[in-house]
Amino acid sequence: MFLNAHSWFSFKYGILAPEALLEEAAKAGVRTLALTDIHNTAGIPDFVRLAANHSIRPVAGIEFRLGPRLLYIGLAKNNNGYQQLNELLSPHLLDGEALPDPSTVLGAATLCACDEAFFILPFSTPPRTLHPNERIGIKPAELTRLPFSPWAKRPKDLVALLPVTFRHNTGPGPGDFNSHRLLRTMAGNTLISLLPAEELADPADCFRSEEEVRHSYRDFPELLRNTEQLLEQCHIAFDGSDKTRKVFGKNTAEDRERLHRDTLEGLHRRYPNAAPKVLARMEHELDVIERMGFISYFLINQDIVRHAQHRGFFHVGRGSGANSLVAYCLGITDVDPIELNLYFERFISTARKKPPDFDIDFSWKDRDEVFKYVFDKYNDASSASGSAGFHAAQVATYTTFQWRGAVRELGKAVGLPPEEIDALSEGRSRYGGGKPSEQAGSGNLDKVAQAVVRYAKKLIGMPHQFGIHVGGIVITDRPVTHYGALFRPPKGFPVVQLSLLECEDLGLHKFDILSQRGLGHIRDAVEMVALTPGPSPKERGGMPLTPALSRGEGEMAECDVLVLRTCTVDPPGRHPLDIHNIAAFKQDPAIKELLRTGDTVGCFYVESPAMRMLLKKLRVEDYLTLVAASSIIRPGVAESGMMREYILRHNDPGRVKRAPKELLEIMPETYGVMVYQEDVLKVAHLYAGLDLEEADLLRRGMTARFRERPEFRAVQEKFFANCKAKGHPAGQPEEVWRQIESFASFSFAKGHSASYAVESYQSLWLKAHHPLEFMVAVANNFGGFYSLEFYLHEARRHGAVIEAPCVNVSEELCSLVRSGDQMIRRSDDQIMEMPAADSRAQELHTCTVDPLGRHDSIYLGLANIKSLTAETVQLLLHERRRHGPFLDLEDLLHRVPLPLEQARILVRAGALRFTGKSKPQLLWDLTLLHNPASVTADGDLFITKVEEPMLPELHHYPLADAYDELELLGFPLCDPFGLVEGGEGFMRRREGAKGAEGLTRRREGAKGAEGLTRRREGAKGAEGLTRRREGAKGAEGFTRRREDAKGAEGLTRRREGAKGAEGLTRRREGAKAGRVISCQLSVARATSDDLRRTTDNEQRATNNQQPTTILKHDMPHHIGKRVIMLGYMVHVKPASTRTGEWMSFGSFIDPAGELWDSTQFPSVAARFPFRGRGVYRLIGVVEEEFGHCSLRTQVVEKLPWKADPRYGSA
Repeated sequence: MFLNAHSWFSFKYGILAPEALLEEAAKAGVRTLALTDIHNTAGIPDFVRLAANHSIRPVAGIEFRLGPRLLYIGLAKNNNGYQQLNELLSPHLLDGEALPDPSTVLGAATLCACDEAFFILPFSTPPRTLHPNERIGIKPAELTRLPFSPWAKRPKDLVALLPVTFRHNTGPGPGDFNSHRLLRTMAGNTLISLLPAEELADPADCFRSEEEVRHSYRDFPELLRNTEQLLEQCHIAFDGSDKTRKVFGKNTAEDRERLHRDTLEGLHRRYPNAAPKVLARMEHELDVIERMGFISYFLINQDIVRHAQHRGFFHVGRGSGANSLVAYCLGITDVDPIELNLYFERFISTARKKPPDFDIDFSWKDRDEVFKYVFDKYNDASSASGSAGFHAAQVATYTTFQWRGAVRELGKAVGLPPEEIDALSEGRSRYGGGKPSEQAGSGNLDKVAQAVVRYAKKLIGMPHQFGIHVGGIVITDRPVTHYGALFRPPKGFPVVQLSLLECEDLGLHKFDILSQRGLGHIRDAVEMVALTPGPSPKERGGMPLTPALSRGEGEMAECDVLVLRTCTVDPPGRHPLDIHNIAAFKQDPAIKELLRTGDTVGCFYVESPAMRMLLKKLRVEDYLTLVAASSIIRPGVAESGMMREYILRHNDPGRVKRAPKELLEIMPETYGVMVYQEDVLKVAHLYAGLDLEEADLLRRGMTARFRERPEFRAVQEKFFANCKAKGHPAGQPEEVWRQIESFASFSFAKGHSASYAVESYQSLWLKAHHPLEFMVAVANNFGGFYSLEFYLHEARRHGAVIEAPCVNVSEELCSLVRSGDQMIRRSDDQIMEMPAADSRAQELHTCTVDPLGRHDSIYLGLANIKSLTAETVQLLLHERRRHGPFLDLEDLLHRVPLPLEQARILVRAGALRFTGKSKPQLLWDLTLLHNPASVTADGDLFITKVEEPMLPELHHYPLADAYDELELLGFPLCDPFGLVEGGEGFMRRREGAKGAEGLTRRREGAKGAEGLTRRREGAKGAEGLTRRREGAKGAEGFTRRREDAKGAEGLTRRREGAKGAEGLTRRREGAKAGRVISCQLSVARATSDDLRRTTDNEQRATNNQQPTTILKHDMPHHIGKRVIMLGYMVHVKPASTRTGEWMSFGSFIDPAGELWDSTQFPSVAARFPFRGRGVYRLIGVVEEEFGHCSLRTQVVEKLPWKADPRYGSA
């Protein structure tokens, strides 16, 4: 009887999940139900799958609308009719084509062509002859008008139309209808008081009993008979069998021959002397692949990879597909499954019904090109075939309401002011977005706010729009529209209205074509290294670049200007570089050192603070341990406690012996700890006695959506029953189950971890042997864990000078300029030496290179300047490439039509410092010279010189540069500790540090000035980190004594009783206009002997004594002691404890430039929240675990910046 039911997939209209809709229908005694969501088919697969559980026969349909007006309701007679409905809707969603209007001849003919579907037209349809598949729907409220309508004379064309949107008829009171009203208000982006009535469903749109329906249509019983007859002709079913494209080439036989041939060729390439077990494994896999019907699936993936390789795109094949030897031989993956003893059945098994899937990563710059290849190959987008020609589409996701979003949308709908919405959605905590805020839970809310909170809870989990799967594509045998409608997001590739889970239920194999930044920075770094001229490492006496190693630190050759992807000269002496020679990388001692010490910033997947900490705790030096580390860092393993147990067993062989024998026998490689997804299969099969299909169902079922399915619950019950029958110790099965459950929070297949480890090795090799090219590439790919500033800090550690953008040197992004360059590039690609006699050219020359030729420089890109438009960047680069470098400000303004504000930004960013003038002088000149109308297309042969006026002395403050950089670049290029009040003591004194070379040179006026940080290599007898604090009269150190010394300066002034004392914080009471911070940390980077001296008192420091100020280097000598540490914030990660309290983990750079970590437990995190980037003073206790030291923080204090001198004192 019910032809027109809406689920919550009628976005911001329906409120019931498909299963809830079926439950309500069953309660009302409904035997047949049609799901007809508005322009949406996402709910159909679940609806069809679940209907049998409620003894309901499902009918699939779509409701077509024009704005709020109903056009018609389409009902599929069968699966082909369902495809016709999808093809009718898809052009509208793909390209915005108008839906057929049944009131026109053409529109009616279009509906008639969909001969395997019925169309229910509204009662308001003008009288005309209906086609055989058309009917007029009559609602109960329209029955009183029916006798007076021309349609009354044609009863055979009429059916009962009973829309369903709500559980029950609640009217205007609390319940489903109000939720619907609020959703419609959100959809219209209006206020609920202004919502038009036509936007709403009828409050009576709910299920009714059969008696109620027959009573409503008692005067027109033929309408009910017509409706029943129509529904009896509609059937829809999905059998779940393989729906992926069955043939790659011409036929199955050709595909089979090709797969065997290519696999055998790959086997000989991968294993020149293949052992019999390898051959046997290959034959076994090929047999399973053929029996399961996956030949075309492998060939399609191989084709995608080969196309990418032909285009020069890097890729990584990962996921469970890396468990396959055939995939390894075909080149889809680069992980040796024999070496790692990977479990093929994790990928494909005859016991598994679900399809496999490969995860193939490409660079974020290349992925869309791969997408285009796939869609061009498998889709025919010609107008003749329309959406029926689509055999490939992206997979959708559903964006659901969460607390913060629901409250904000509802608050706007009812007209709450923004501050109240903020209070309700976020509360006082910055981490309150995922659950009801403190304000929302209080009793101090008015009725409107209470309603917002109440309805927000109802909306949580409800889908309200489509998203796009990160990389999933389906390639189908039949048109994609056979399974769902298509829509087109802004990027332009078609997306099917199905999520991953529905695709699996329908038997659609998903191809994961993903993107990541790691491959982008590897490719860019390799290109830069390949352009580096000079003798090869072999000629230098080292290992060759192919197969592995490059020059060591400090051996960089001099070269011309080298800019990422913009070098116009073909440098001599290019070196072949094989970045895929992982076997050599595994033996590289430099890589082992980076792993063991956790010096992995910038390296793919191993750079986060948590991962660096784990590497040090495990003392990782080899590939297999890195593979394990890549998996146990995942939330699924880490949060269950298995990561800690793995670390303990890895470092203590005695603990391994005490591990449960049953699990140790199953997983000896991981010390009896479940680390990989394969371990779940092994434990479920060997420990709990489940068959492989049940074991795989258990592995897959650890998701919120799947865990509620009956088949999963049955497996859970069998798991415990089998464990009891096997006689496992009491409590052990429950603990094993808990560990398996943790994998719901994501874990990796072993092959997936192994693939990531391979990419990590590639990054590590580049960092170990070409650190500057590597860090420039990482900075230019925007996707690392840290900010650009910190990657530039890493480049400083490796000897680079970081330069502000320059219009004559910088490219769009960061670029590397090698030391010793004495040339300037002209527009005709010739190299000319700048003559010293030409003062203007000489000024230009000295900006472009280090005058002493000692440093490699990294120039920030013009696009790194905030507020500088992309148009301005391209104008500057285009003009410079055409006509050469700019000579001065006047030349720049004459050649490039810069708006005044854009020119001012360039001056303030330091991009015109090559002129030799200060910023105040340049800004004055700019005001006089700026006249965009005078710019010519090709430049004038003779330029009229503008007479420069006599200016008074214009003061320039170096500190002002830092504030300009903070505003325009987002971070200062100078030492940030020098920006803190009293911070002169934080930095190393340049005098007295014999031979020390700074990491950044002064940009103006100081020829040969030494930089702020020393180079890391070659400094035998390296400088220590601290001086004696006490006992040496006149000795300078990090802190002076804070107490009992009249007039003494310290890190904080005493908060009470110390009138006029200066310290790190102002007195919180009674200190009118008190000054902050008088820190004289005099020699933060003093000479080695000074910094390594300590006193007996310092060594005997306890928590009851004055804490010692230390640097990261000193932490191992102060374990268990209360200390003070200064740090420039790099990153703070919030985390939630098991009790729901918030804590945080911090990463900081100390005054010596080294990275250290801190932990803030809930009490400290709540009392001392971090307040943005800057320099902090932390007091806490040094803790050590497996060689890694960190600070358990007790007090956090942010140190204020110095005042900007241009605006007076603070």
